[in-house]
Amino acid sequence: MGNNKYKVLIIDDEANIRSFMEAILESNGYQVLTAATCAQGQMMFSSHCPDLVLLDLGLPDADGTDFIRTVRAAGGAAPILVLSARSDERDKVQALDLGANDYITKPFGTGELLARVRAALRDRRPGPAAPGECFQVRGLRIDYDARDVSLDGAPVRLTQTEYNIVALLAQHAGKVMTYSAIIQGVWGTADAGSVKKLQVNMANIRKKLGARPGENPYIANELGVGYRMYGE
Repeated sequence: MGNNKYKVLIIDDEANIRSFMEAILESNGYQVLTAATCAQGQMMFSSHCPDLVLLDLGLPDADGTDFIRTVRAAGGAAPILVLSARSDERDKVQALDLGANDYITKPFGTGELLARVRAALRDRRPGPAAPGECFQVRGLRIDYDARDVSLDGAPVRLTQTEYNIVALLAQHAGKVMTYSAIIQGVWGTADAGSVKKLQVNMANIRKKLGARPGENPYIANELGVGYRMYGE
């Protein structure tokens, strides 16, 4: 094991993939635990309280979503990154809505895996903002108490709805939030035009944050799934 303070649990039934990820993580200083089934993963999670879980969905004894559901129902807050060959948007949305923090489609590269792990560990921000708390990433700063947003020290004029979207994403920085989760958090209810309404507001937000075509310095668009606020 390395000397990194973070402990990562890998749950995947493919031995070669487990070994590949274990080697990458240990060479970067992470402590690594492994499991080949959902049951083993749940036992390891309860016994070792890992800081992060890398979870395959296609496990031999249960679907990986069962692990997410069980952990979140028990109050487990460790970030869960789903690693799966399933590329259907419905699978992604289901895993994220159940409480996964991110979804990486196999095959994936070493750089992407490490970047997603760093982001999930760095940007854990569960629950509402505490009084007096501010969020800052690069030149973007959010003062939750004052409901003020600034960019490189200059105020950003957001509508109330736009501010609510930005604040919600910032409070969950590093986590992919599905369209339905954002809509529920901002409007409380959904209708036939909710996703389009969210997308229109997001386009306005990006313009006000100075985003250029093909460039998303603060908010990533996970196509067909939702949005994620970067944490660095």
